[in-house]
Amino acid sequence: MEGYRVLQWPLPPSERHPMVPDQFNMATTLVDRHVLQGNGGRVAVYYPDGQLTYAELASLVNRVGNLLHRLGVQIEERVALLLPDSPAFLATFLGAMKIGAVPVPLNMLATAEDLHYYLSDSRARVVVLDCDCLERVRAVRPSLPALRQVVLVGPPQPDALPFDDLVARESDALAVADTSADDMAYWLYSSGTTGRPKGVVHLHRDMVYCTSAYAEQVVRLTPDDRSFSASKLFFSYGLVNSLYLPLWTGSAVVLNPQRPEPATLLATIERYRPTVFYSVPTSYAQLIRELEARGSVPEAVRAMRLCVSAGEPLPAPIYERWCTLTGVEVLDGVGSSEVGYIYISNRPGRSRPGTSGELLEGYAARLVDEEGNDVPPGEPGDLWIAAPSTAARYWHQQDRTAQTMVGPWLKTGDKYLRDEAGYFVYAGRSDDMLKVGGIWVSPMEVEAALLAHPAVAECAVVGLPDATGLIKPKAYVVPREAPSPALAQQLQEWVKARLAPYKYPRTVEFVSELPKTATGKIQRYRLRALG
Repeated sequence: MEGYRVLQWPLPPSERHPMVPDQFNMATTLVDRHVLQGNGGRVAVYYPDGQLTYAELASLVNRVGNLLHRLGVQIEERVALLLPDSPAFLATFLGAMKIGAVPVPLNMLATAEDLHYYLSDSRARVVVLDCDCLERVRAVRPSLPALRQVVLVGPPQPDALPFDDLVARESDALAVADTSADDMAYWLYSSGTTGRPKGVVHLHRDMVYCTSAYAEQVVRLTPDDRSFSASKLFFSYGLVNSLYLPLWTGSAVVLNPQRPEPATLLATIERYRPTVFYSVPTSYAQLIRELEARGSVPEAVRAMRLCVSAGEPLPAPIYERWCTLTGVEVLDGVGSSEVGYIYISNRPGRSRPGTSGELLEGYAARLVDEEGNDVPPGEPGDLWIAAPSTAARYWHQQDRTAQTMVGPWLKTGDKYLRDEAGYFVYAGRSDDMLKVGGIWVSPMEVEAALLAHPAVAECAVVGLPDATGLIKPKAYVVPREAPSPALAQQLQEWVKARLAPYKYPRTVEFVSELPKTATGKIQRYRLRALG
C-alpha cells in the first residue's frame, strides 16, 4: 500500500533497538539506569503523601522484589496487582519484573467472579492488593489452588500479610534476574466489550519500541516534564502514561489513587502542575462541563504543555471546545493493549480534529476489505498493524491468537480510512459499521455531528433493524436540557443539514447515561440489545 513502510519480520539486527541486548530486563532500564547515570536525586513520583526520588524508588523496588523472593515467587510465575495508583503499585510491578516474575495488573472494580477468572487463568502465586479488594478475593480464594499468598497494602487483617511491615524489613539490594529480552515481562487482561477477557502477554523487549517511539515522536518528554493520567495504572493506557513513559524518559509522574472525577482531576492539576495530561474523550467532555460550570479555567490547566487522548476517538467538537476553553492542544491517537501503546497519533502543532493522526515511524499499517485485500485510497477498511512491540500471544487462547495475530500483522478490529494527507479517520469498530441503503455509514461521523449541537452532552449511534428488517441508525442521547419530541426532531434535522441525508438517525432516544466499560469506552453492544 503506497505510503506505508513494510517491516521485515522478524526484525533484522539493524532495526533492533540499541538498548535491547539478548539478555535484558526492562525494570533496570526504567529505574536503575537513572540512578547509575547519577540522577538518583531527581524526583520520580509525586503522590498525596509525598514524593520519591529515583534512588528511593529503586530502593523500594528492590525491597518488594526481595519480599516476593521470600514468599517463594519464581521466575515466570505471576504476581497479581489489585492496587490504586501509588508507589506500592509501581514498586510491586517493577519488583516482580526485576526478579523475572510476571506482574499482572487487575481492574480494582472487577467483581469477585471476574477476579476468580483472572487469578485462576493466570495461576497467580501471590496477589498484592488494597483493602477495598480484600473481601472479593476472600470470597474466591478457596477455589484458587495456585494462589499461595495474599499481601495487603493497608491496615492489618488476620488472613493477609502486611505489605508495609514486610517490605520495611527487606534489603534494598537486589540482583536483577538473568532474563532474556524474549522472556515474559507483564500481562494485562483486555477490557473488551464482548467475549471472555484475553490475557495479553508482553515480553521485556516489547515496551522499549512503543514507549521510545511515542516519547520521541509525539510528546517529546524530557526530565523536566511531569505527567498526570486520568486513566489508571491497571489499564494499558494508564500503565504507559504513568509508568513506562515517565520512567523511560527520566521524568516525573503524578499519582492520585482517587477516582478520576472532574473535581479531583482539576485539584490534582492545580496542586502538582503537570506539564502533560492524559485522559479519554469521556473525561474531557466531563472536564469541559465542570470548567464551564465554574466559569473559569485554572492557570495550572492553561499552563500545561500538552494533553493526550486515547481509548476511543476524540470527536472534533470536544477537541475544539477543549482547545478554545483551555488553550491547550489535545493530541488524539489510537493504540491497543496488544501493541502496547499508541501507534497512530496526531502530532504537536499539526493536529487534525476528527482524526486519529498519522502512523508513527517503526510501524506498518494496512487497510483491508473482508477478504484481506487492500482497499482503494479514501475507502474505509479494517486496520491491520505490524509492530515490534506486539504481544507474543493471548494466554490460554490459541484460537483467538491465530485469528487476531497473522504473521507480523495484528487485526485491530477497527475500521479506518486514510485521507489524502495521510491522516487516519476512524470509521467505527469492524462490527459497529452500518450499511444503510447499501452504503457504509460510520457511527462516529453521526455522533460527531450530534455532539456539535449545544443540547447534546454525550451520544452513541448504533444500527438497529426497522420494521422491514433493514438496518437504520438510532441515536442514544444524553441531553444538556429537558428532552422532548421537538428536540429529537431538531437533532435529526441538525444531522441532515451536516451529513448526507441517509446518515441521519431515524430514531433518537434520550437517556440519563450511556453504558461504558471501566476504561470509559461506550458499550454499543448493550445499546443494540436494548433495541
